[in-house]
Amino acid sequence: MTDAAFREDREAAFRRAAEAGVTRLVTIASSPEDALEALTLAEGREGVWCTAGVHPHEAGTADASAPDRVRELAAGHGKVVAIGETGLDYHYDHAPRDVQRRVFDRHLEIGAELGLPVVVHAREADPDVAAALRGMPPGTIGVLHCFTGGPLAFEVAIEAGWYVSFSGIASFRSFGAEDLLRAVPADRLLLETDSPYLAPVPLRGRRNEPANLPWVAAAVASRLGVDAKELAGTTTRNACRFYGVTDGPTLPA
Repeated sequence: MTDAAFREDREAAFRRAAEAGVTRLVTIASSPEDALEALTLAEGREGVWCTAGVHPHEAGTADASAPDRVRELAAGHGKVVAIGETGLDYHYDHAPRDVQRRVFDRHLEIGAELGLPVVVHAREADPDVAAALRGMPPGTIGVLHCFTGGPLAFEVAIEAGWYVSFSGIASFRSFGAEDLLRAVPADRLLLETDSPYLAPVPLRGRRNEPANLPWVAAAVASRLGVDAKELAGTTTRNACRFYGVTDGPTLPA
């Protein structure tokens, strides 16, 4: 929600989310600076929380103190409910791979140290993501976010008790992870929009926003052969458990 795509109608987007039945919202950070902006948004709104982390795209330009600043933010504010977005992206390679891996490993350590879940981006880096998860501190909890495949990381994550989250990509004809979607335990399945990207069908090509989450639920429910409202209830409970916000307030309509 800190993205420039929401500059003109951010408040309206929050309202539309509430009107669509999205009762709680976690806005994801991509750098320490972005995390500060996200925290400002979250602190001023009921039912909104944020993360703190360095996205793999940002890992190459972030200074050496960035992970320490992430840790400081996460340790000092109850509105920061997870570490991330972090992970590995070998599709774009915006940062050297060894740097991405080093920053990712540090984020996993921070999550374990603070007892916070880790939000993981994984693209075309399946073996290295799996290796990082195998080497993470015992008890680290996280989610493979916006999941589109990667059987090695999937297997390790599921064995470690992690969650797996699906976005509007599940509504695309090209979605190729249906078998893995079906393999996710019901109590560890999450839904997301990944706004402002990846608007679901029938809104594909437009800017995405949290109000579109019911379309994601409908697409995932269709692939699983379950009722969309039932799935929404299950994944809401899962998300509240994952982020530790079960008793938190909701977005005002």
